[in-house]
Amino acid sequence: MAAAFALRGLYRARPALRCPPTELLCRAPRCGYRLTPTDDELYQRTRISLLQRESPHTMCIDSYSSRGFTVNGDRVLGPCALLPHSVVQWNVGSHQDITEESFSLFWMLEPRIEIVVVGTGDRMERLQPEVLQAVRQRGIAVEVQDTPNACATFNFLCHEGRVAGAALIPPPGQTALTPSLAQAAE
Repeated sequence: MAAAFALRGLYRARPALRCPPTELLCRAPRCGYRLTPTDDELYQRTRISLLQRESPHTMCIDSYSSRGFTVNGDRVLGPCALLPHSVVQWNVGSHQDITEESFSLFWMLEPRIEIVVVGTGDRMERLQPEVLQAVRQRGIAVEVQDTPNACATFNFLCHEGRVAGAALIPPPGQTALTPSLAQAAE
């Protein structure tokens, strides 16, 4: 009863609110309207149960140089292939040595890798179209970049929880380690 008197008083006091009192109760808030505790009761609250925490064992490229990479604090010399839970030496010397056979380790894995980020050195170089087509036919996306950007992209994808791989060739001429690529990905 008290609510009816309050609504009637509101209806008479403000000419801009000339809608029936029942519409005032059922109307959802407009954009830009600040919610009050009573308005919040119109919406149900959401609860989230976290089933699995982020794995502390995700791959992260800490730095790179002309000699190799630092992955999760471990030094890797020369070209390397980063898989979801391991690092292997990659037997290529330059982007011209990349063949369908050198990519075969990425499509043999289970769970399947969604995307492979290829770092071709200090510049982005084109890979042979036959190699790219062979990888894409197996349902794996390929992103070819220069190595510094490939490292940052790989870190970003892993941080998102994607099943990603990387095929990296160290950039020539770079002798100093770069500051924490992990921070650049965030």
